[in-house]
Amino acid sequence: MDHSQETFNYSSKSVHPTLWIKEAKGTALSGKTIVIGVTGSIAAVETIKLARELIRHGADVYAVMTEAARQIIHEDSLHYATGNPVITKLTGRVEHVEFFGALGTADLFLIAPATANTVSKIAAGVDDTPVTTFATTAIGEGKKVMVVPAMHESMYRHPKVLENLKTLESWGIDVISPRFEEGIAKIADNDEIVLRVMRALGDKSLSGKTVFITSGSTAESIDPIRLLTNRASGKTGDALAKEAYIRGAEVYLFHRGKSPWGHLPHFHDVHTESVKEMIEAVTEKIALADIPQAGKNILISAAAISDYTVDAAASKIKSGARELTITLKPTKKLIEEACYTDPNIFIVGYKAETNVSYQQLIDSAAAKIDAGIADIVVANDVKEKGLGTNENDVYVVTKDYLVNHDLKTVVPISGSKSEIAAALFDLIRLKEGENEPAVFIDLEITQTADEDEESGNEEDEVEESEIEENETEAGNYEEDRLNLFEEAIDDTYLNEESSEEIADDSKKRNLRRKPAQMKGRIFKRK
Repeated sequence: MDHSQETFNYSSKSVHPTLWIKEAKGTALSGKTIVIGVTGSIAAVETIKLARELIRHGADVYAVMTEAARQIIHEDSLHYATGNPVITKLTGRVEHVEFFGALGTADLFLIAPATANTVSKIAAGVDDTPVTTFATTAIGEGKKVMVVPAMHESMYRHPKVLENLKTLESWGIDVISPRFEEGIAKIADNDEIVLRVMRALGDKSLSGKTVFITSGSTAESIDPIRLLTNRASGKTGDALAKEAYIRGAEVYLFHRGKSPWGHLPHFHDVHTESVKEMIEAVTEKIALADIPQAGKNILISAAAISDYTVDAAASKIKSGARELTITLKPTKKLIEEACYTDPNIFIVGYKAETNVSYQQLIDSAAAKIDAGIADIVVANDVKEKGLGTNENDVYVVTKDYLVNHDLKTVVPISGSKSEIAAALFDLIRLKEGENEPAVFIDLEITQTADEDEESGNEEDEVEESEIEENETEAGNYEEDRLNLFEEAIDDTYLNEESSEEIADDSKKRNLRRKPAQMKGRIFKRK
């Protein structure tokens, strides 16, 4: 007799001791019910840990097994892992309908691992195991389904298996690709599966937005071997990128390292080393981003970007006892360059100080907002905590502080860097709404004598037809204050006046420009 089915009691208020770990790592999945479908792959042994991780993020987890899966792990293992009895056969409770019917209680059917046999049966609509029946019910009802294949690589490469996986994707099913090692299409890491689940079931607060995040340290070459860099670890940027991904954003992470999430859809891992490389990469991606209206892009400049660079030697500087003098030259400011590329972008700046008073720290951060190059600024004293640590204490300064310089408007956030990232995005969401819909810019073009000489007075060579064309595109928006150089590449919307005007696409004023096209710029966003 199968006692696991007899003891099924969803209404019981008793808490299985294994559920004491619930929400130990956060609440991203709180209130969500996930059913894990386990099939006959040796990777089934990983589902015990997977279930536990989902619970640690707040989910209620149940399991349904095929008979083949029961030959690999015992249902008691999954009962322990989930804290709930395991479904090994369908009974009069019609469990598949109870979870995934029209009034079903489940939010996600996660088939992990999914064998070639199960994938093909689901694609063909075959129901001959509890797992395939659950899948048919969930798909038919339009419930969320995710499939995590695991099998020998030769099986995975079979044309029909690949075709069946594409069929599932065409139905809106998320397929989490396997890792190919030792001739086996191994099940994806649990961390990746949990991340994909959190994105699938998350609040979607950043859906439709593109978030650009700079992270870690930059490095300036002294010679082909030596670098000028700093102590930043990149943990803050990694936490921000992960949180943005969970919330549904298209994420670009710019850093010197390599992200474990770089292969995921909607996650772009961009390697940059020097300040120049980072600025060029960020402004290029911002210029190419889809920005049909204000507020589509967010830049979080969390990297500890070098304030100075050097002229690198072409070959290794010989070592020896002699003293060496290196001349440092100031670098460009990334957030300023981002402003010129997209004046509507929402910018979060970071301000790190050491050995300053609290008032000085806040005023230093507020100066970036007052200068018009940031919407909010995250400030902290990094002498004791921040660089390389897993936890931090930060202070978020917004435009509210500029109104009356009241320190009560500063938002303190403490905790792990993941917790800080979540709290920061909550605040960004709030402040974005306050700042919309009007975005103004005040742009004045000047030119130094040095630039005059370098450019050969290019502004005098701009043809009248080009000026007229740009005047038309910009809606005659104070074109006497703009000098446009060379060909226009990107489209950036410049919005002003009423919210009704901004809501009307036909009234948006279009201005073409690139950072390289503007000389001696003085820029202020209002």
